[in-house]
Amino acid sequence: MNKNTIGISDIKLYIPEPNMNLDRLIKERVAENPKLERHLARAVNTTGQESIRFPNFWEDTSTMAAEAAYQLLGDKEDSELSKLRFITVGTETGVDHSKPVSAYVEGMLKKGGLNIPESLSSFQVQHACAGGTLALLSVSALLNQAPERQESGVVMCSDIAKYESASTAEVTQGAGAAALFVENNPKLLEIDLSTLGYCSKDVDDFFRPNGSKFAKVKGRYSMELYAENLESAFLDHCKRRNLHPAKVLSETDMFVLHAPFRNMPEIAMKRLLQKNLGLVNGQTEAFLESKGFYGGLDAVAKIGNTYSASMYVALTFLLKEQYEKYGDNIAGKNIILASYGSGNTMIVISVKVAPEAPSIIKNWDLEAIFESGKNAEMIDYKLWMNGPYDGNTYNDIRMDYSIPAGLFYLKDLREDGYREYDFTREEIDNVTQGKTSRYLHRSIEILG
Repeated sequence: MNKNTIGISDIKLYIPEPNMNLDRLIKERVAENPKLERHLARAVNTTGQESIRFPNFWEDTSTMAAEAAYQLLGDKEDSELSKLRFITVGTETGVDHSKPVSAYVEGMLKKGGLNIPESLSSFQVQHACAGGTLALLSVSALLNQAPERQESGVVMCSDIAKYESASTAEVTQGAGAAALFVENNPKLLEIDLSTLGYCSKDVDDFFRPNGSKFAKVKGRYSMELYAENLESAFLDHCKRRNLHPAKVLSETDMFVLHAPFRNMPEIAMKRLLQKNLGLVNGQTEAFLESKGFYGGLDAVAKIGNTYSASMYVALTFLLKEQYEKYGDNIAGKNIILASYGSGNTMIVISVKVAPEAPSIIKNWDLEAIFESGKNAEMIDYKLWMNGPYDGNTYNDIRMDYSIPAGLFYLKDLREDGYREYDFTREEIDNVTQGKTSRYLHRSIEILG
């Protein structure tokens, strides 16, 4: 590492509260078509998923990104906000073909009362689930060129994973956002930009054609490519460090991989460990357990696939678990991050837990994410699955909801397609007194 380091000083997560237990979802699908029972049961067994979270009707990729960013910046003084140089987002579920989610978020944060400067750069990065990581590396490199200015950036990873009803991919849906505060001399994680490992190919394992609300995925093929690209990018990383792969694997304290579903990182790591350390059967599990590998993945099993945010969801939960294990001794631990984007690319990154990290991690209340989850009715779930809707339909249905105070929401979908967002300072009660809403309303708390 250089004397002047670059990296992440804090992470905040936002996970929407509607929760669909997969046992309940499968029961519904099998009732509709009994032939699906074996296929869906196998999908759950392969993925290790337990439940999925999905957005409230009035939420989208932009509002979730804004919620995470609001947590990250809400307690900062104007003097700190004035040093913001970048507000960026990585997503594969953008809301406009031209305007980036980051621009909408900038406007929402101002409506939320934050004094966001205009002397900054706002942009969006796309490469499937790796977009957020590519945004992080871009902002890190740019900030590292002018460390004396003490500037900072916010990188948001926000996505909604949605697949066709009654498909095996339906059990890997999910939604959520992560916001990362990036600066020189970071308080949480130091990134080594000099040893990044890469691998990219032009393949069709996963894509979403223009105009399609569902992604197209070749499940087994994508899993194979994920594992292949991990090995190639990892070897490229080791070459840049001038170290043997076995040495890097043995001396790394933690591993965090992109997690489209709970079991995928383990499947890929088993292959990598067998090829480079000769570990098989129970040896692999014991190795990964010693690295705390499963701490972050168990959270993914309950949340689902958050695409660009998934690696950061797993990272945050792993850091919290390891802090509870090591306390202040977590500082100095080495972590390998592996970010995968279908279509495809893999990025392997070496990071180190910063000296001030314990003071940051101890304040994370991650259990609040699970406590906020509310079991959704099938009518809510199907309403989400049947979207997106045209402006008139959206605006009509939204009036069947009361929106709690302190939240960002899609206020209006105009006839020309433009999206207008707002921040609720007081609860918006759209439901006429005495009228029962067609759709269950559930409040959402801002999570820290």
